[in-house]
Amino acid sequence: MLALCALSPAQAQSTETRADASRVVRVKVYPGSATVERTLRLAPGARQAIFACLPAGLDAASLQVSSDATVRVGELAVRQQARELLGNACASPLDERIRGLEDQIAALQAESAGIGYAAGYLKSFENAGNGEGRATPPAQIGATVTALRQSAREALTRQHQIKRQQEALERDLKPLLAERDRAGAQGARVSTVQVTLAAPQGGELRLSYQVRGPSWQPSYRATLDSATKQVRLERQALVAQATGEDWDGVQLTLSTGQPGAATQGPLPRPWRVGIEPPVQPMPAPAMAPAPALAAAPMSRARVAATDAAEAMPSFDVSVFDGSFATEFAVPQRISVPSSGQRVTLSLGEHLADTTLKVRTTPALDATAYLIAEIAPPPGVWPAGPVNLYRDGAYVGNGRFDTAQLGRQGLAFGRDELVSVRMEQPQRTDGTGGFIGSRNERRVSRLYTVENRHRDGITLQVLDAAPVPEHEDVRVESRYQPEPQSQRWNDQPGTVLWAQPLPAGATQRFSAEHVITWPKDARLRERP
Repeated sequence: MLALCALSPAQAQSTETRADASRVVRVKVYPGSATVERTLRLAPGARQAIFACLPAGLDAASLQVSSDATVRVGELAVRQQARELLGNACASPLDERIRGLEDQIAALQAESAGIGYAAGYLKSFENAGNGEGRATPPAQIGATVTALRQSAREALTRQHQIKRQQEALERDLKPLLAERDRAGAQGARVSTVQVTLAAPQGGELRLSYQVRGPSWQPSYRATLDSATKQVRLERQALVAQATGEDWDGVQLTLSTGQPGAATQGPLPRPWRVGIEPPVQPMPAPAMAPAPALAAAPMSRARVAATDAAEAMPSFDVSVFDGSFATEFAVPQRISVPSSGQRVTLSLGEHLADTTLKVRTTPALDATAYLIAEIAPPPGVWPAGPVNLYRDGAYVGNGRFDTAQLGRQGLAFGRDELVSVRMEQPQRTDGTGGFIGSRNERRVSRLYTVENRHRDGITLQVLDAAPVPEHEDVRVESRYQPEPQSQRWNDQPGTVLWAQPLPAGATQRFSAEHVITWPKDARLRERP
C-alpha cells in the first residue's frame, strides 16, 4: 500500500538525525528516464526503514518494494522536504570536495597572514636602523642586513607561492560551486520514503523507482584497415544524468524501451458530415481599443520543470524508435556522477569483411571518396553517430544506420589519389517534333576520372538524369559507356556507372539528355 502522507514529528526527527544507509546497486537507463534500485540492510527486530535523500523528481507511483522472505512489508509513506533540513545526512561527494578545497584555501590564507606578520616584524628592524628605534651596533650591521635580506626573500618567495597555490585551488573550486548551485536550484528538495515492516531476523530491503532526466545515446567507432579490407565496429554508449544522486559502482543496464511513451495509440472518432448553416450577418459594434493581454504567469511547478528540462543532458532519442526494446547489460560496475557529465561505455565490437569502392558525384562535388560496403552486423544496432578511422588516422564522423549500411556503405573520407574533372555542361534550347511543334532542350555532361593509385580500384560514378513528372514531358537519355543502373538504390533518375579502373588509367563518362515539351507550355525543373 502506498500512502502519500506527512511523517510524524518523531519520525521526521529520526530521519533528520540519521544518515541514509541505503545505496544504489542497479540502474536501468532508458532514453529520458531511469529505473533506480536501492538496497538497505535491516537490523533484527526492525519495525521501519527509511530511504532518505532520494531525488525530488522520482515518480511516487512507480515505487516498488521487495525484501527477503523473512521480512513482512507494510505501507509506504513519501515525503518531500528541503535538503538543508537533513543536515549532513544528504551530503554528497561534491559537498565534501568543496569543503576540502575551502579548507586548503583557508590554510593558505592563514599561512599568508602569518608571513605578513613576520614581514612587519622585519620592517621594525629596518625602522630601528633608520634611527626610529634602538640603533644596531656597527659591528652587527653587516650580519643583520644579510639576515634581514635572506628572511625577507624567503618570506616574499613563499608568499608568492601561496598566491599561486590559492589561485589554482580557486580555479578547481569555481566549477564545483557552479555545479552545486545548479544542482541546488533544481534539487533543493529531496524525497524520503518510509517503509513500515516487521523484520524479526533482519534482512535486506530493496526499493526501486522511476526518475526522469537520465538518458543514453548510442555511439560507434569504425576503424578501416585498407590492407586487410576489414572494418572493426565498436559499439559505445554515452550516458549522463543529473538527478541529484550519484551512481557509484552500480550495475548498469541500457534499454531502448520508452516507459514514458504512450501505451496505446489513438482510437478513431465518429466522422460526422452535414450541411453548414448559413452565416447570419451581424452588425459590427463600436469597439474600444483592446487592452494588451499579459502573459499568464507560469506556476512554480511549471517553472521548476522548465528549468530542469533545460539543464538536463540533451540526447536525440528518435533513433530508438522500434517495435521492441533491446537491453545492453554492462558487465563491469559503472559510476555516473550527478553532474550531467557524459560517460562513454564500450558495449562490444564486431569485425566485418568489406568491399572497398571509390565513389564520386562529379556534378555536385569533384571529389572521390572511399566507401566500405559491409553487411549489417547481427543483432540490434540502433542508429547513432560514428567516428571514422582509416588505417589508424581519424578522418571524421558520420552516421551509422544499419538500414542504409547495405545500400550506401560507410564513407571513410577523401581519396586524394583519384582525380575527378567535370567539363562545362553544354545546354542548347530550340524546337523539335513535327514542324517544330515542341520545345526541345539538349543537355550534355562529360566527366573524366583518373586513378593515380599503384593498384586498381573499383569505381562508382553517380549522376542525376531528368525524370518526367507530366505525360507531355518526354526525356531521351544517351550514355557512354552504358551505366549499370538508372535506378540506383531504387531512386528513379539516379544513374550509376560501376567498373574497375586499373592503376594509372583514365576513364571518361558522358551523358546527353534531350527534353521535349509542348510549345505553349513552360518547363518546370526542380532538383
